[in-house]
Amino acid sequence: MSVSHARRGVSIVAVQAALLASSSGAVAQGSSAVLPPVTVDAPAGLKPKPRKPAVHTAARSRSAKPASAAALARRGVPSEQGAGNVRPSLAAPAAVVRYQLPQRSFSITAREVDESINLKDPEDAVKYMPSLFVRKRNDGDNQAVLATRSWGLNSSARTLIYYDDLLISALIGNNNTNSSPRWNLISPEAIGRVDYLNGPFAAAYPGNSIGGVLLISSKMPDKPFATAKETVSVMPWHQYGTKDTYVTSQTSATAGNRDGALSWLVSANYLDSFQQPLTYTTSATIPAGTTGAFPALNKQGVPANVVGTGILAHSQQTSGNVRLAYDLTAQVQATYSFGIWNNHQVSNPQTYLQSTATGLPTFKNITTFANAKYIWDETHVSNAVAIKSDTKGTFDFDLSASSYNYLEDTQLNPYTVTSTGVGFSQNGKIQRMDGTNWQNADAKGIWRPPGYDAHEVSFGIHGDRYRLENPTYGSAVWYQASTGTGQLYANSEGETRTGALWLQDAWKIQPDLKLTLGGRLETWQALDGQNVVTLANAAGFITSSFTTNQPGLASTNFSPKASLSYDPNKNWNVTVNFGEAYRYPTVLELYQNVTVGNTITVANPFLKPEQDFTGELNIERHWNDGRIRLTLFRERTNHAIIAQTNMVNATQSATTFSNVDAIRMQGVELSADKDNVLLSGLQLFGSATYVDSRILADASWAGFDPLTNLPATVVGKRVPYVPDWRAKFGVTYRPNESWAYTVAARFSGKQYSTLDNTDRISHVYGAFDNFFVVDLKMHYNATKNFAFDFGVDNLFNEQYFLFHPFPGRTFVVAGKYTF
Repeated sequence: MSVSHARRGVSIVAVQAALLASSSGAVAQGSSAVLPPVTVDAPAGLKPKPRKPAVHTAARSRSAKPASAAALARRGVPSEQGAGNVRPSLAAPAAVVRYQLPQRSFSITAREVDESINLKDPEDAVKYMPSLFVRKRNDGDNQAVLATRSWGLNSSARTLIYYDDLLISALIGNNNTNSSPRWNLISPEAIGRVDYLNGPFAAAYPGNSIGGVLLISSKMPDKPFATAKETVSVMPWHQYGTKDTYVTSQTSATAGNRDGALSWLVSANYLDSFQQPLTYTTSATIPAGTTGAFPALNKQGVPANVVGTGILAHSQQTSGNVRLAYDLTAQVQATYSFGIWNNHQVSNPQTYLQSTATGLPTFKNITTFANAKYIWDETHVSNAVAIKSDTKGTFDFDLSASSYNYLEDTQLNPYTVTSTGVGFSQNGKIQRMDGTNWQNADAKGIWRPPGYDAHEVSFGIHGDRYRLENPTYGSAVWYQASTGTGQLYANSEGETRTGALWLQDAWKIQPDLKLTLGGRLETWQALDGQNVVTLANAAGFITSSFTTNQPGLASTNFSPKASLSYDPNKNWNVTVNFGEAYRYPTVLELYQNVTVGNTITVANPFLKPEQDFTGELNIERHWNDGRIRLTLFRERTNHAIIAQTNMVNATQSATTFSNVDAIRMQGVELSADKDNVLLSGLQLFGSATYVDSRILADASWAGFDPLTNLPATVVGKRVPYVPDWRAKFGVTYRPNESWAYTVAARFSGKQYSTLDNTDRISHVYGAFDNFFVVDLKMHYNATKNFAFDFGVDNLFNEQYFLFHPFPGRTFVVAGKYTF
């Protein structure tokens, strides 16, 4: 495949071959110029105190078991009391304190989540954190990606998300489909605290931290407890020819105890979700002899008439997680976590077309309806083990390893639609990802040199491996996976490996001045890449096949880090951070060729690593019950890997990956959070972020404007998927211990999804829109054991697309019992 990324991304021959030989899926792209409205028919942490200089003696290293609060922190559960009388979410995260991490942080505790957020999925917990946005298309979405202040909705490999010792970021790829974080492994009721750390400023984290690091901690118990929660959400929907009410029910339960040296936490979650249309099926022309189509354009102004839904799914998900912790000694603890997640999802597309001759519904030979008809079964498991010490003496260590495995991952599609009326062919395709897996291992140490109490040195070694297995086979009976014929339509496989060494020294120059210097040395390689592409006729018979063994790649890089933190007095902090980071191509970006609906994705096996330089200045004023922070930031990325989606013809598009020579993002973030404003119990929180993102250079670009057919430039254009503005504002009022009322609003400004910014048509299917959404939440502690929630998400029924149509007004009711 050519390294050059002309506007079509690949040659027409390659696109046609991959379209015909693609693996199954179901996403139809297109958009509407005039869209019927969606109608409703139904009624953040303070700077910790500096470590007190210690006398490192043998007696100290054999100190007694830490106090209860310290033990809780060691197990990843910050005390609900915070530091002194500081609100818990304003206290520094446990990981920041332990490793003297230079990043500034934002945090929220389980109690605050319960009181202020309509929590239906674990990712909802970050809803009001500054600059963050989760692309959650529906309740139970298994493709929800975290966007940060400078990286957008297709950047899953540019953030790191951990659940205790398990990395739930799927660094197998960098997209918002099968590379989305594995949020589903987390039961919402098992969350104890969520902490977000900005930027690639800590040597302890790989270059995938350029967007930030999200740390989710479970609430390990010190005494017996159990909770059970039922949540129901209801969303009336009316868009194009689809009018219905979609209901999601979710049951969550947790239980745990501590008995001497052993503590345990078990959590489970079951979700049954009926989803609004996630895609629509489009046609360049309105089929002759039919009625019911909705005349429309796509985001670039090309006709794409809406003729029916695409993905219209019902999903049933079950997940469970077991976490065990055992105190080997008073200062050393071992933990083990096991997680399992199962998803059974069925999609049944609807056609809006009716035959003028018979008056009956018809697919009218539009084959993309077949891509939206599927049965998808997934069973994934995770394992994580860790051993760590907490002597707070001369030396502490932290050893951890985790693995994630696709035990089953099969998606079954019919090959095409029948030529008469509404029906699908008997034969079909089986797309498999069984065997895809990854592993991560880390060994970390903390050295507090005796006689040099101003220094705290941390260091470590890291290794990971990511393996892709993604064949697509033919099937004699499309809805029976056991009837595969052995006919191989396509295959994508390959592997990446990374090893790293890192070192950091946190030097307390003065009590109010700390310098942190660090560096990370990484070596990366990609190997065993192979692609099989076939051509087939309309009935699915393969006419030719092509196999390509891709070349191996390798890179070794060093990333320096630096931070200077100054406390003018006890209420103010000024921090300057700098970090260089390398984000390596993922195995999917290199090797996965796949078709989902009428979109082909073509990998690029010649990608270079991204080189990122990020700097920021933080000025913060804090109180025991609040904080205000101003951050100025600037980021430059060389060889930025950006996925580009453009039209091959009126209804088919190609997504390609390319290295953009240089991009720059700079801006300002202002956030504030304060309790007891004007009256007791009234909390105000909010943030505003502005980003000026620009493409600085891209010598290999050779694109054309789809409307004028004239050459288009990308230099000076805005970076795709990065909105100019993001803002959030909210009020929570707690008149007493029983009630909490929250009103919050979220705004996102204009963003583009093309390098040349030619997606000019907004509020149509396939576009990336600005939006303003208001949420309500009422929390009621009825008794010591019973609590109830009543809420509304998207109160004013804002209609917007982020490629997919996003949820309208949704009513939420929940009840929880604590034993």
